[in-house]
Amino acid sequence: MATGTRYTSRYAWLNGSLLDWDAAQVHSSAHGLHYGTGVFEGTRSYLTDKGVALFRIEDHMKRLYRSAAAYAMDVPFSEEELAEATRQIVRSNGLTNSYIRHLSFFDQGELGIRSTCTVSVVILAWAWTGHHGKEGLLNGIRATISPWRKIGTDMLPTTAKAAGQYLNSRLAVSEAASRGFAEAILLNPQGNVAEASVANVFFVRDGVLTTNDANASILMGITRDSAIQIAESLGVPVRIRDFGPDELSDADEVFITGTASEIVPIREIDEIVIGHGKHAGRGAITAQIQEEFFAATSGRSSRFSEWLSYIDLKEPVVSSI
Repeated sequence: MATGTRYTSRYAWLNGSLLDWDAAQVHSSAHGLHYGTGVFEGTRSYLTDKGVALFRIEDHMKRLYRSAAAYAMDVPFSEEELAEATRQIVRSNGLTNSYIRHLSFFDQGELGIRSTCTVSVVILAWAWTGHHGKEGLLNGIRATISPWRKIGTDMLPTTAKAAGQYLNSRLAVSEAASRGFAEAILLNPQGNVAEASVANVFFVRDGVLTTNDANASILMGITRDSAIQIAESLGVPVRIRDFGPDELSDADEVFITGTASEIVPIREIDEIVIGHGKHAGRGAITAQIQEEFFAATSGRSSRFSEWLSYIDLKEPVVSSI
């Protein structure tokens, strides 16, 4: 559970063992601590009428392994083993609506940049109900175009969810917060919209939903993919292409998608009200996609039922060190 700004639970999973939270430690010589050489996933569990379920866990595990491959990291567990460990950590902590963090990183070894190190894996989970709260989901948040640019695809593998790459996002969102904005929107080196600090960007104009793809230096978000599938199921035309910040300012609706954020409307960008004041933060298409998304995460959608993997709650078996 959250204690101030620190998120904790009773148990953590480290290298195949379920441990007391405070026992799940790594050494200060870990390569990933010094160089950011790790890859990670953010995953969610949701409470449904059928019990607690993981959301698109197989897709998250596939992306974790793709990220690891981009950095020549051999994860010492299979996708299936980590998916089962995810069920174990949620079950052991008695969680319902939670955020789950998977991290695979280069651990101890020599500290040179070329060093060969062991690879460790940790899974953490804690209670979570949303990044921007109910107010943000309904009425939208304020964003700004960041002065920091998103790293380009010829600089780092931007489709990898790698730990060190998020220094870019940290700079952008911290600068935005210093000016009173809830979110930063980063442009790529070409001056087109890339993504928000930890979320993908969509806009609606004349009934057409538009977002970008990997060529725009984005992470190919799983919630992004969910929003696209939902929009198509609703008969909303979807276009995938590059776009500039001026198209966001002139859009009828703008929203962002991410595991922690889910689907959040943007009501203003740099003091410009989105939608020309025709709606209070959340437009009609955004609302429809939101509603279908939450129907899916709550188990009320037969159309997207395959996105959920249910957990059978049991008592934990705990190791200690």
